[in-house]
Amino acid sequence: MSIYQYVNFGWDDAKAASLDPVGRLVYRSNLLGSDQRITNTGGGNTSSKLSAPDPLDGAPTEVLWVKGSGGDLRTSTRENFSSLYQQKLIDLQQLYAARTDRGLKSQAEDDMVGMYTHTTFNLNPRASSIDTPLHSFIPGKHVDHMHPNAVIAIAASANCEKLTQEIFAGEMAYVPWMRPGFELGLAMQAIVQKNPKVKSIMMGQHGFISWDDNEKACYTYTLDCIERASDYIEAKYAAKGGDATAFGGAKYQTLEEAKRRATFSAILPWLRGQVSKEKRFIGTVQDDAKILCFVNSKDAARLAELGTSCPDHFLRTKIKPLYVPWDPSVSSVADLKKLLGDGIAQYREDYRAYYERCKHANSPAMRDPNPTVVLIPGLGLIAWGKDKSESRVTAEFYNCAVEVMRGAEAIDKYIALPQQEAFDIEYWLLEEAKLKRMPAEKELAREVIVVIGAGSGIGKETAHRLVKEGAHIVCVDLNADAATATAKEITDKYGVGIGVAGTGLSNCGPAVGLAANITDRASIRKMLDEVALAYGGFDSICVTAGIFVPSDTTGHIPDDKWAVTFAINVTGSYLVGDEAHKTWKEQGLKGSLVLTTSANAAVAKKGSVAYDVSKAAGNHLVRELAIELSPLVRVNGVAPATVVQGSAMFPRDRVIGSLAKYNIPYTDDEATDSLVKKLAQFYADRTLTKAPITLADQAEAYFLLVSQRLSKTTGQVITVDGGLHEAFLR
Repeated sequence: MSIYQYVNFGWDDAKAASLDPVGRLVYRSNLLGSDQRITNTGGGNTSSKLSAPDPLDGAPTEVLWVKGSGGDLRTSTRENFSSLYQQKLIDLQQLYAARTDRGLKSQAEDDMVGMYTHTTFNLNPRASSIDTPLHSFIPGKHVDHMHPNAVIAIAASANCEKLTQEIFAGEMAYVPWMRPGFELGLAMQAIVQKNPKVKSIMMGQHGFISWDDNEKACYTYTLDCIERASDYIEAKYAAKGGDATAFGGAKYQTLEEAKRRATFSAILPWLRGQVSKEKRFIGTVQDDAKILCFVNSKDAARLAELGTSCPDHFLRTKIKPLYVPWDPSVSSVADLKKLLGDGIAQYREDYRAYYERCKHANSPAMRDPNPTVVLIPGLGLIAWGKDKSESRVTAEFYNCAVEVMRGAEAIDKYIALPQQEAFDIEYWLLEEAKLKRMPAEKELAREVIVVIGAGSGIGKETAHRLVKEGAHIVCVDLNADAATATAKEITDKYGVGIGVAGTGLSNCGPAVGLAANITDRASIRKMLDEVALAYGGFDSICVTAGIFVPSDTTGHIPDDKWAVTFAINVTGSYLVGDEAHKTWKEQGLKGSLVLTTSANAAVAKKGSVAYDVSKAAGNHLVRELAIELSPLVRVNGVAPATVVQGSAMFPRDRVIGSLAKYNIPYTDDEATDSLVKKLAQFYADRTLTKAPITLADQAEAYFLLVSQRLSKTTGQVITVDGGLHEAFLR
């Protein structure tokens, strides 16, 4: 086909010609992986059989370059591909046959994966995929194994073999479901040996594999197969009435957007608490037209209960989602919570029964039994994962599953993978070994931390410090642009993760920027609701926002300046803690609140009466809130001494004013950096450590207080002042 309607054709002959053979494999892989209609995130494999000089004797030898274990085709580089002696892989067939002859078939499958290491070409350290035999045993020089929704819809149909013959007219063979590995590779080899004209194979309930001796032809043929499957499905779908009759037609009506947002905001923190009984989860909301068409339909309950079909899907989505039959037109949010609570309890029981029914003597221990996908009529989908990236991928995969069900139901009848087969994939010892090889989670992993005042100074530094430890950061500032800028700095450095973006605020990565006025309770509530939409809830809050209004030359401060100082430095912190407490109680997960006071709270100074008194009140607010919010939330404070460098509270004119006040020599044309260093050193010289206090020094204190390192500390104020002895308690 020269024109594609359902996939993107991206091949550039000039680009391909500029690359070496392995480079062209990477290029082909990136093109295929960049289109979600061709394969899902992390799914699929590509390979090329290439000639290369043997590093031992220089003789030309055939090498299989195949995408290794893990990784994503869209972003794969040369380092993501294994290189293996093709002939040695073929020779492993004899070893496999000997082991299976002794009745060790299941063990032999796992053993063969370990044997791939012994076929490594040129000491390539990339671990081989379990799909390696599929690529090696097929004679084509270039092989694509993809997971397109359209093809999986055929693979997950009751009459898959018949449909494959009808749609592809004998070009594509059929192999029933087999767990990926040696047996499947041998089955494919036998198919091609019997019918050399076959150019592709439909893999029952899995996907398809295609090949050619020319890499561009291989790429093009892969697209042709997907285009043909898509065209067939969409014609049948339209003939049956399209979206109007999809999944049996609509049973429930979608809530309008404002009500959806309000309902999600009301249930998400509570729901996060319910599914996070073992480990905390981060959420992603999806409520686009396609997912709403499914969750609102008559057949949604039946299809959801069947579960997903493709192994790539249910490794993240679990064997099935939690679907709740909530009618948004007649039922309340309280009714929805009751349905969700009962549904989660039943889901856990069902999952335990599934584990007990399917487990083997050597199966790994049961994993978290909570659902990772929740479907709600009128609202949409909520996906959960260990971080934002994983929850986005989970949402993506269930969207793929919905597309598969849509296609299968349009052309035939959708069938799911048998539960025992699903279990054997989910609890495969090789998969368990892969999980154990993953690096340990960072100290603040699975945490969502709101940093108020993140647009500059201590707040910005704290945001950057906490994200290094794995936290998701909500950057909040009165200045929306400043908050967004800090969030962008974080996402530019750490990326937004993988997976299709969620909807609206859920379309974010490890950081998001929001605006809020902490002197306005409604503004705080709006911000916290937006946090729920972005991540499902939050764990800790650091309030670093503050204001300093100096007295005039007579020592007087206007009443309005006094009022605004207390509104921001005291009342604002109280309102944040009080409003957040409502969400913390809904969520039911322990959290931490860290307020910012000052060394000035204990040291009376001329010219800063409003600031000093407000910070003294802040110290006591810490103690009061520690009592009010216990035992669920720990409340502590950080009392910085003067931070000059990088502080938004020290613009050039204030620095000059302070230098003049303390009779520190300077010139009017002196560079700002020089002026700042002079003032910072002046303050440092008043301390016991004689070193300037930095933003990083303060950020470290916030990190300690939101972490579990001081998990039994509450109602305390940690001073970070370099040893300002005037502030010693007395």
